[in-house]
Amino acid sequence: MLAQQRQSAILDLIRQRGGVRVSHLVSRFGVSDMTIRRDLEVLAERGLVDKVHGGATLAGPGSADEPGFAAKSVRQQAEKRAIAERAAVLVEPGMAIALSAGTTTAALARLLSEVRGLTVVTNSVPVADALYQDPRADQTVVLTGGIRTPSDALTGPVAEAAVSSLNVDLLFLGVHGMSPRTGFTTPNLLEAGVNRCLINSARRLVVLADHTKWETTGIATIAPLAAADVLVTDSGLPGEARATVGEQVGELVVVDAR
Repeated sequence: MLAQQRQSAILDLIRQRGGVRVSHLVSRFGVSDMTIRRDLEVLAERGLVDKVHGGATLAGPGSADEPGFAAKSVRQQAEKRAIAERAAVLVEPGMAIALSAGTTTAALARLLSEVRGLTVVTNSVPVADALYQDPRADQTVVLTGGIRTPSDALTGPVAEAAVSSLNVDLLFLGVHGMSPRTGFTTPNLLEAGVNRCLINSARRLVVLADHTKWETTGIATIAPLAAADVLVTDSGLPGEARATVGEQVGELVVVDAR
């Protein structure tokens, strides 16, 4: 098989599976490890795949690309629901908590209506809406205000000032991507600023991220992986990734979305 034919076949395989390992390609095509790595380099230079540790994935959108809330809300619904259910266990009556913008944090908000004496700080319009739909006299919801982004986050100086004056027990942070090199990231520069303020206001940081966020990178880093006291993810996260993350975060919690 010619190199061009093999590269085309590799690309078709990545498109079918979303990603492949070098070892699998070596076995499948009967060539050396170095040959496969050269093939992946060629495909990466053409912008068709993203090279990751031990293999390659289908090239994703640019690091500043930001899908809207509605578009993201239909992705990985089972995983997000399972992550939210596990995160809800961490919330106790009388706590002051913060929820960042995101579809997973919105799923968590819908589970908090029965927690007594809760104060929730958020820069997310959908999170506030979820809490307002089932109002309780003993709950307080603080919506920061600010400039609205495509993901329905409120950002900018107004939001940052509101968050910086508060102190909360837990922050539940949704992220666009996570990797050992770039940490937890977002495609929106303004949102990154508010998220950093939220982290500074919180006693503990709980990151909610399904497995598709692994090796996805947004333009702005929010915090390194080691900043997370707890990371709640799902069983779709590969074993190697779990080992890498487990060495850096305070506690790794893996839920089964089935």
